Amino acid sequence: MHTDTDTETGTDKSPLEKAIGGLALRNIGPAFMGGRISDIAVHPGHKSTWYVAVGSGGVWKTVNAGTTWEPIFDNETSYSIGCIAIDPIEPSIIWVGTGEAVSGRHVAWGDGVYRSLNAGKTWSCMGLKKSEHIADILIDPRDNNVVYVAAEGPLWSSGGERGVFKTTDAGATWHPILAIDEDTGVTSITFAPDNPDTIYAATYQRRRRVWSFLGGGPGSGIHKSTDGGTTWRRISEGLPKTNMGKIGLAVTPAAPDTVFA
Repeated sequence: MHTDTDTETGTDKSPLEKAIGGLALRNIGPAFMGGRISDIAVHPGHKSTWYVAVGSGGVWKTVNAGTTWEPIFDNETSYSIGCIAIDPIEPSIIWVGTGEAVSGRHVAWGDGVYRSLNAGKTWSCMGLKKSEHIADILIDPRDNNVVYVAAEGPLWSSGGERGVFKTTDAGATWHPILAIDEDTGVTSITFAPDNPDTIYAATYQRRRRVWSFLGGGPGSGIHKSTDGGTTWRRISEGLPKTNMGKIGLAVTPAAPDTVFA
């Protein structure tokens, strides 16, 4: 009778060992090097090209669906990354928001928004240096000079640059278009799939101190704009009447009027 033998130990393999023998784990990175993955962006025309933002490990790029990786943000002044976005019109333009958008004691801060014009080879800081923690970047699919940034703002202090910021000149200047108070930033923004002038934004009030963390408050909520961020209204129907905490938003293209929070 034939039995499979483990070549290293010389012992016969059990049925279970034979069954799972082809399921060996392999590291496709870069989590092994950098820790938490904060965001992933996939090239719209080359599905094997991914950009991965690491909470405490910079930005990594693969052109072969994760077989090999290249660090592409190591020469910049921030290693903590909150989000990454690919320009839908010119995919060689990549935007990065520095400062992981979480609130733990361990989290490092960033120094603003960066842009690459050559698929991550070189980067330029485009401002918002006082934002410290950036959660989302939206690029208008009709005009890539129009970009929105959701900034949570400093974790350990009030003030800074927090809220939603908009540029109409590809980052040369920024304007705050949604601001609540000195302790409330924005932790999620998303376009309506059928109309980029319609934007949903989730605000988040928080403050960390050495002895405590206050997550949530009257500043937390969901806001909607139908004119590209010029005006906003706070949504209350169907939402908790008490103070809320951190909110994530998503809108489905299958039913653009359906918003998940």
